[in-house]
Amino acid sequence: MSSLPELPANFAAALKLIDEAHAQDPRTVPDGQSGGDGAAAVPYELHYARQMTRWLAVRCPEASPTLQLACRAQHFRRWETPRSTFPPTRVGYLTWRSRQKSQAASQLTTLLSSSSSPSSPTIPTADIDRIAALVRKEGLATDPETQVLEDVACLVFLDGELEGFERDAGDRLGEDKMLGILRKTWGKISEEGRKLALEMRMGERARALVEKALAEEGG
Repeated sequence: MSSLPELPANFAAALKLIDEAHAQDPRTVPDGQSGGDGAAAVPYELHYARQMTRWLAVRCPEASPTLQLACRAQHFRRWETPRSTFPPTRVGYLTWRSRQKSQAASQLTTLLSSSSSPSSPTIPTADIDRIAALVRKEGLATDPETQVLEDVACLVFLDGELEGFERDAGDRLGEDKMLGILRKTWGKISEEGRKLALEMRMGERARALVEKALAEEGG
């Protein structure tokens, strides 16, 4: 299992605060870390954040402290503005995504700016600004760390969310739209991220959809 560099004390304290915010998500999923058939429930965003960190360690084991926090906070307090609060259209989706990124970066900046204690001083303002910029995915075409964050988010989707998404929304969307979503996801991932995606273990249905999507675009 890949691992990440140990965080400085102030970044580690900030990560704990981020997770405490994630733990307020009222939605829950079974906690795969506990194992067994009677796995305890864990807040969804805390589960998602752990998966982001897990895949970051695979994609970029030398990740900087700022990138580690940005990945951990990718969906910061996302449950407060559900997708259903925007129109069920492409424009509605893009507007929601833009609002989510901006809101997450703003709330995260406020949290990190007040995260000091005697044993772990506040994270420098320049680092907080950098974390917020990464959460907003600024410079995606030119910033290597932003691309890593995008890769990690796509890998988490393919690894842990695709099967559930297809099961819950596949009939409503239809296969053509599902394939389109996968092709768009694939288009966001770097070559290194694509290699990891092709190596990951997927369920039979998810693997079939991915292979069909890639075959139809020339893979």
